Amino acid sequence: MAVDAEPVQRRARRWHIAVFLAPAVLVYTAIMIIPLFSTLFQSLFNTVGGQRTFVGLANFMVLFGDPRWAASFWNALWNNTWFFIIHMLVQNPIGVVLAAILSNPSLRLRGFYRTAIFIPTILSFVIVGFVWKLILSPLWGIAPNMLDAIGLRSLFAPWLGQEGAALTTLALVSVWQFVGIPMMLIYAALLSIPDEVIEAAEMDGLTGFSQFFKIQLPLILPTIGIISILTFVGNFNAFDLIYVSQGAQAGPNFSTDLLGTLLYRTFFGFQLQQGDINMGSTIATMMFLIILVGVSIYLFAIQTRLRRYQF
Repeated sequence: MAVDAEPVQRRARRWHIAVFLAPAVLVYTAIMIIPLFSTLFQSLFNTVGGQRTFVGLANFMVLFGDPRWAASFWNALWNNTWFFIIHMLVQNPIGVVLAAILSNPSLRLRGFYRTAIFIPTILSFVIVGFVWKLILSPLWGIAPNMLDAIGLRSLFAPWLGQEGAALTTLALVSVWQFVGIPMMLIYAALLSIPDEVIEAAEMDGLTGFSQFFKIQLPLILPTIGIISILTFVGNFNAFDLIYVSQGAQAGPNFSTDLLGTLLYRTFFGFQLQQGDINMGSTIATMMFLIILVGVSIYLFAIQTRLRRYQF
């Protein structure tokens, strides 16, 4: 009796895929999935006298109901939101403008400019935070002398030491470091536009800025949407730059405190503050839920509207 070879081949292919996917799935499960569910699980418990007790949503009630916890949480959440707004209003528009300029075939040294703008993105947060802290120092920084050279010394202030300016300053430093990412993604999207579309626009008399805003910009809106959600996720996970520049206390007077630094102090403790695993897990769970809601809004309310612009 003859055996059909086609089902056997299909079955072999399926096992082939599973074998190659298994290492990646195991690693991702070990370092992402298990810690995530462990954190969610820890937020529902409390430890008293060395005994772990299930308390349900009591930790969340403490986070929002206790004046001390609530003040710290809402302060960190607002700072995170402002950090994100600056990136959306400064970083991404600059990335679009730079990509539009670099996509011009007549521009000379385009490769050099792309490399120079993208290089800061590969630098360590430690290097960036330490260098900019030195640059902006009122004692030995070069920023006062640079402003003095162009007659603007009066504009300099110790921005990292002022409560109203420290967070905005660090957000702009982050913009400087990461503006190369949206620039490169949008640049690639602009290059993927078929030449026929550009030629048809030029035949209709659309050139320069009018061509970009009426033809190219609508076509790259899906890419801009992806960049926006990546910016959202990255900003609400921000920690390194604040920690390096301002320390775990996120000074001055917690004016640069983000959810990441609040989570660090709560979970691991700092100086005389003892770490609280359960409240730290509660804050981490809130960060996860905030990011989950933001990503869900993008996927189900925004991305579906942007699909009409895809080829």
